[in-house]
Amino acid sequence: MPQPPPVRHAPTPQQFHTYEGGPAFVREPRDELFLLAVGNFVAQRTFYESGAERDERYVRLVGRLAVEDPEWTAGLLRWLRGEGNMRTASLVGAAAYVRARLDAKASGGPSNRSVVDAVLQRADEPGELLAHWTSAYGRNVPQPVKRGIADAVRRLYSSRSLLKYDTASHGFRFGDVLNLVHASPDPAKPWQGALFRYALDRRHHPETAVPPASDTVLTAHRALMELPVDERRAVVTGPDGSERLAAAGLTWEALAGWLHGPLDAAVWEAVIPAMGPMALLRNLRNFDAAKISAEAAGRVAARISDADEVARSRQFPMRYLSARKHAPSRRWAAALEQALGHSLANVPALPGRTLILVDRSDSMFWDTVSERSELTRADAAAVFGCALALRAQQADLVEYGWTSREVPFTQGEPVLEVVKRFRKLGGTHTTKAVRTHYREHERVLIVTDEQAAAYDPGGPAEPVPADIPVYTWNLAGYRPAHAPTGPHRHTFGGLTDAAFRMIGLIEAGRRATWPWTAEPADATDPAQSPW
Repeated sequence: MPQPPPVRHAPTPQQFHTYEGGPAFVREPRDELFLLAVGNFVAQRTFYESGAERDERYVRLVGRLAVEDPEWTAGLLRWLRGEGNMRTASLVGAAAYVRARLDAKASGGPSNRSVVDAVLQRADEPGELLAHWTSAYGRNVPQPVKRGIADAVRRLYSSRSLLKYDTASHGFRFGDVLNLVHASPDPAKPWQGALFRYALDRRHHPETAVPPASDTVLTAHRALMELPVDERRAVVTGPDGSERLAAAGLTWEALAGWLHGPLDAAVWEAVIPAMGPMALLRNLRNFDAAKISAEAAGRVAARISDADEVARSRQFPMRYLSARKHAPSRRWAAALEQALGHSLANVPALPGRTLILVDRSDSMFWDTVSERSELTRADAAAVFGCALALRAQQADLVEYGWTSREVPFTQGEPVLEVVKRFRKLGGTHTTKAVRTHYREHERVLIVTDEQAAAYDPGGPAEPVPADIPVYTWNLAGYRPAHAPTGPHRHTFGGLTDAAFRMIGLIEAGRRATWPWTAEPADATDPAQSPW
């Protein structure tokens, strides 16, 4: 693996330069935090910043705005965990929100308790938030954090979530969380008291812990665990195997360990009906290796390409590109292309002529879209640039670096086929590319990390008439901006397609807003971009 470049420290506001030496503009704090939040996976190193530097900047901005503008900051954190689908950033942000407001003795605005509760949406997250808090701020957990976690525990803890997430791999088990926050059962869930007692017994007395007799899921799970190993495979492949596993809350992740052996075609075909779309995506290569039948593969393809399933799974479009790269079998290609199309449902069909420029510089290839992904920001930029071009009435699609060129495509082509035509092009001469390819287009959209080289002091929007919209879609969230926002100059951010909706709103003449509120981004200037 190539060694990362040395971290180049952020320019001071007085320098007004990008990391590559081009002219830059300092963002308003809310703009900076939003772009950083949607482009940041916590602890992830990028081409120009270490993971620690980005995390410190994120926590600092959240803390500042939690005191100065708590309504906006709480809205951002809720949106990040909801529509933004970014777990870690929202949890770390909620902890920073509470810490800053407690330190400042701030009053008013959304309560600390409600913000903590709002960002916890999966049953392992109460423990994750406690693990982060104790690591970052010490073992003294303040009451608002405990109460917010207790509220979430009542919502999230169930028999199935206990079987899935209460495992030795988690630093804080369900019993640890219950001990720390003293959550009382939800009065509307009469079974929850017995579940809480069982979770505590599992943690502190695992050798004698017995699930409540009234809990059918936990008792069915215990019965499966007590089956002799040599009888287990017959249970899975039997006529009601899938239903029995589902009734016992036994997930596919635990299945190989339970069987004490690999998952072959017969086992996979038995459990596929009970698997969710995300689990199916993750296992396409395993299905190929096991040689599942054409009939079973057809059922998998139908599930992963179903528009309703894609909408419910809330997966980033990058997930489908990743699945395509990791499962190169042609039998999945059409389904993954359809799923990718469904995940880009918010991409607008832009009228008239549009110039779309996609950054193919070195930094875009070095940075991945998350710490655990092999996909780069260059992959993300290419997918979204292609999606826009294919949906537009008439588009010129351009890739640029030191040089630039048009990327050929025809309407109706699969996005993933057009993506294959992109190349790596070195530096970041954004203004040069705009100047070369702008030909009286009705709008310009640039997909980039904004770290333009010092080619032209005018900036990338300078070659475009002032009344023509220029949209920058920033994938990295670095502090220096390659152009100021203002009338007809807008900056979006992140890897979700939610930002695409704003293009249509702006072009329809409506005031731009943050995605979680009707409040204009800058109440003093209705033409300002929120991003």
